[in-house]
Amino acid sequence: MKRARGSALDPASFEALARMRRALREQSAAPVSLHQAPHKPKAPEDGAMLFRRAVADVVPLPPTNRADVARPRPKPIARQRLRDEQQVLIDALADPWDWEAALSTGEELVFSRPGVPAAALRKLRRGNWVIRGELDLHGHTGDEARVALAAFLNRCLLEERRCVRIIHGKGHGSKNRLPVLKNKVRHWLMQREDVLAFCQARTVDGGAGAVIVLLKSPSR
Repeated sequence: MKRARGSALDPASFEALARMRRALREQSAAPVSLHQAPHKPKAPEDGAMLFRRAVADVVPLPPTNRADVARPRPKPIARQRLRDEQQVLIDALADPWDWEAALSTGEELVFSRPGVPAAALRKLRRGNWVIRGELDLHGHTGDEARVALAAFLNRCLLEERRCVRIIHGKGHGSKNRLPVLKNKVRHWLMQREDVLAFCQARTVDGGAGAVIVLLKSPSR
């Protein structure tokens, strides 16, 4: 059988195909060019940049023409300390006293602490001391009067008031018309080391409804 004319490839063509094949094989096996920039992962955008991008179109508000006045913050209230101080005032003047026994004597109650000169008590009874403060206990219950009296005496000591008057009333409005508060006040005063002496007030200063108290000097 004869081969068709012109169908056979000449050796030059086979040689060209072989060269092309070798070139393609070498190209596929060649490493990446050093001039090609390596692929870098995209860095994540930070929060500040995202925020600036989000508010890029925001227009500032016009000025309000109002003063920016700082409001003072309220001071904290030490509630537990207040409760403790209140309890100290209550405990400072105990009340385990048989006032009915004192009422039965009917005598004027006069008190002076040991070491107080008799002349000081005499001046107190005559009204020679200038009264620098006054506390009116009308309308107070026993517990209210005890707390009020302790607080008043503490304040007088801080303010250096030596002679003060305590108005306790004559007891006409109390049960059995007895001066309960009057004798309680005098008993409470005897418990205070800063009370040097006290006596019933003169008639012009309240008489049986008040007591004049001489307090210790801060320097003593």
